[in-house]
Amino acid sequence: MTERAGGSPRTESGGGFWALAAADPERTILIAPDGEAWTAGRLHAAVNQLVHGLRAAGLEKGDAFAVVLPNGVELLTAYLAACEAGLYLVPVNHHLVGPEIAWIVSDSGAKVLIGHERFAAAASAAADEAKLPASHRYAVGGIGGISGISGIGGIGGFRPYAELLDGQPDSVPEDRTLGWVMNYTSGTTGRPRGIRRPLSGKLPEETYLGGFLGIFGIKPFDDNVHLVCSPLYHTAVLQFAGAALHIGHQLVLMDKWTPEEMLRLIDAHRCTHTHMVPTQFHRLLALPDAVKERYDVSSMRHAIHGAAPCPDHVKRAMIDWWGNCVEEYYAASEGGGAFATAEDWLKKPGTVGRAWPISELAVFDDDGNRLPPGELGTVYMKMSTGSFSYHKDEAKTRKSRIGDFFTVGDLGILDEDGYLFLRDRKIDMIISGGVNIYPAEIESALLTHPAVADAAAFGIPHADWGEEVKAVVEAADGRQPGDALAADILAHCERQLAAYKRPKTVDFIEAMPRDPNGKLYKRRLRAPYWEGHERAV
Repeated sequence: MTERAGGSPRTESGGGFWALAAADPERTILIAPDGEAWTAGRLHAAVNQLVHGLRAAGLEKGDAFAVVLPNGVELLTAYLAACEAGLYLVPVNHHLVGPEIAWIVSDSGAKVLIGHERFAAAASAAADEAKLPASHRYAVGGIGGISGISGIGGIGGFRPYAELLDGQPDSVPEDRTLGWVMNYTSGTTGRPRGIRRPLSGKLPEETYLGGFLGIFGIKPFDDNVHLVCSPLYHTAVLQFAGAALHIGHQLVLMDKWTPEEMLRLIDAHRCTHTHMVPTQFHRLLALPDAVKERYDVSSMRHAIHGAAPCPDHVKRAMIDWWGNCVEEYYAASEGGGAFATAEDWLKKPGTVGRAWPISELAVFDDDGNRLPPGELGTVYMKMSTGSFSYHKDEAKTRKSRIGDFFTVGDLGILDEDGYLFLRDRKIDMIISGGVNIYPAEIESALLTHPAVADAAAFGIPHADWGEEVKAVVEAADGRQPGDALAADILAHCERQLAAYKRPKTVDFIEAMPRDPNGKLYKRRLRAPYWEGHERAV
């Protein structure tokens, strides 16, 4: 046991959250979205109660339970309970509709569904379609701590979440074994698939659950405060938050992200690290200078971004503002990956970095041959920490692999120094007149126009060329979509892009179909243009 600042004891982080909570139960471990502070002991007690409640509901080792929850204490309690009880937690994107949620609940084999009253309609429809018995549906209310139903509606046919905990002891459960999270792919290119990893059978304390953050140079304790500013149902967001808990960091949770509120929380809590996406960068940069100058962000040591491409001008502007804490990684729900410090990126602009210490990167051609540095192909990764399979889809599992390497379909180049440069997803590549065109480059150019808040580029049918480039734009606040703005955007592209890359037409959309983690559902944009034509959209 060692001493923390102020003289209170702590354990080394190898035992994870449970050992830390037992050693220092009065330590504030998280700040809920409503500002309520939670101690480690209080959270530990809630986790234990949930484990006992889930077991009383009939869940056994290896079983799954699903949650449709906003960022809050309940979701982190579910994560820790799954990790302690040998269960799979299935976090569901709460922006999905009933049939989409029902697919995940049914496909995962979840035996219990915990939903929030904010998502009552979708959760209720999903539970009905998945044929979950009423005794295995629980509803949470409010936005702060664990509160049961707050009295503003609940979910019809669901029992209050408090009933899952009522009467359950807060003592450490017996027969503890490490469980894990079973994330589902985002579904941006098709139906989501569960990513299932085998359980080790070890005690939770026997696995160092915070090691992931070491990849980015983030150390245990060290007065670190992790800001959760994206939805915890996302693989990376929950992994970052969970790892931070396990190595003694305090968490500050945001429920609904806004740029100024993020700056306020960083300033107020002296946050040191967070996980972000480029869309958040874009909106932070759009704040008036007076608002930016109102808050001190100098405490930030690691503002790590991923999940979507970041245009070069946006990245440079964030480094100019926040300094060298702006770092980037490349990974997927299936695993990863690559990491680039700000210094790496400034030395090699556009890179997403070099392989993690626990990973290996390779580029293969369509025939499965490994390509030398500088040649474009499909990016593959290999993890030394274990493998995975797509739940109930062995064909997809096999198709994604070459030996021990797997891919999610991204195209890229490795240079002589091992730095990875991404081009696009293979499915998104535009082929016009036999020439390969990469939408990310076009989208980056579009986003440099002051009237463009968000943009997408993709191929649409063309009788002679096969495909032509279409741009879809979300106009910035105060800018009027229409023919005049479309012409101005096309003229802007003429100055930025070679002729064969330029969009031929621009359409406007009120809001781009992105999930809150920045991933674009491009197939939703592309599909209407391809009705009656042959293309995998």
